[in-house]
Amino acid sequence: MSARIENYDSDRAYQGYTLFAYTQIDPDEPAGIYLIDMEGELVHQWKVETALQSYCKLLRDGNLLYPTRDRTDLSAAGIRELTPDSEEVWFYHCRADHDMQVVGVTDNESPHIPDGRLLIHTLDDHMVPHIGNGLKRNPYIIDVDREGNLHWEWRGEDHFDEIRELLPAHDWAFVEDRIKNRYGFDWAHNNTAQIIPPNKTHETEVADGAPERFAPGNIVFSYRSLDVIGVIDYPSGEIVWAWGPGELDGQHLPHVLPSGKILIFDNGTEREWSRVIEVDPLTQEITWQYPAEPDPEFYSPAISGAKRLPNGNTLVCSGNQRWLFELTPDGDIVWETTDPCRELDVAGGSVYRAQRYSPEYVEPLLDRI
Repeated sequence: MSARIENYDSDRAYQGYTLFAYTQIDPDEPAGIYLIDMEGELVHQWKVETALQSYCKLLRDGNLLYPTRDRTDLSAAGIRELTPDSEEVWFYHCRADHDMQVVGVTDNESPHIPDGRLLIHTLDDHMVPHIGNGLKRNPYIIDVDREGNLHWEWRGEDHFDEIRELLPAHDWAFVEDRIKNRYGFDWAHNNTAQIIPPNKTHETEVADGAPERFAPGNIVFSYRSLDVIGVIDYPSGEIVWAWGPGELDGQHLPHVLPSGKILIFDNGTEREWSRVIEVDPLTQEITWQYPAEPDPEFYSPAISGAKRLPNGNTLVCSGNQRWLFELTPDGDIVWETTDPCRELDVAGGSVYRAQRYSPEYVEPLLDRI
C-alpha cells in the first residue's frame, strides 16, 4: 500500500519518513498509525485498539508513544507505548489532551527536567468562581517519570490573573467577553505544552539585562478559546509573556525556534482561511507568513500544526483537510500528500499532526521490522 504523493522535489525536500495518524473517537473501530517514506510507500503500521487523538512520537529504539482521546472512556485514557508489533508495553493513566513532550528523547531538553520524563497536557474539571459561575474545564500540565511519579504540576486557573496583567486592556476585554459569552465551560482549551529550546530571543534578554521569559526549559501554551498564547516560567509556574487577541484566530502548536521566533499554525477559525506565521516575541511583529496573501483553499478550522525541519523547510499539517505538505522559506511546496489515509485504504477523521524523522532516526525501527 502507498499514499498518493502529489508533489515531490527530491532536491529541496528534507529527506526522511513521515509519521501520521487520524483521530479515532470510537475505540471499537480499528485505528492505525502510519509511517511513510518520501514516495508515499507505507514503511510501517501500528494497530491501535483504543481511541486515538492522533499525535504520536517515534522513540529512538523504534517503539512508539501515542495518546487516547480524553473525551471517550476515561478508564482507558492516557499515554501508551507500543512495540513495532503493536504490543503495549507501558501505560500512564491520565486525561491526556492535545500535547505531550518526551524530554530530551524526542523533544527539547530542559535544564529542570531530566531526560526521559514526560510533560503532558491534561484536563481537570471543577468550579473556579473567580473565572465564572458553573463548572470549568481547566488546563492542567504535569511532569511525570516512567514510574508514574508526579514531579511538577501546573493549573491554569491559578494563573488566570497573570494573563490580565500581561495583556493590553482591550485584549483583556476580548478575553473576558469570550469567557462570559462563548466559552463558559471550556474557557481556555489549551492545546500546547512545548518546552523552549536555547534561542536568540533569550540571548537578547540576557544581553539587555531583561527578565528571562524565553529561557530554555520554560513552556509555551496556547489558549485556543481566547486566541492567546503565552509562556510559563518553570518551575515557578508564573505566566511571564502573553499575546494574541486581535491577531490570532483559533491557533495551534506555537513553539519557539532556535532563532527565538515563535512558529504558529494560525487556523483562522472565524476568518475562514489558515496561515502559518513566525512572530518575533519581543516586537510582537509577524516576520514570516504562509501564504503571503489570504487563500481560502488553505483552511483548517481546528487541530493542525507546523514544524520547522532541519533544512529550514516547514512541515505543515492542515488537519481538517488531511493535507500534509512541506514548504521552503520562500513558500514553495516541495512535498505534499492529500488525504493519505484514503490511499492506504482506511477510514478515519482528521489528521491532528504529522512528524518527519530522518533516516538515521528511523533506522532502529527498520532493524526491528
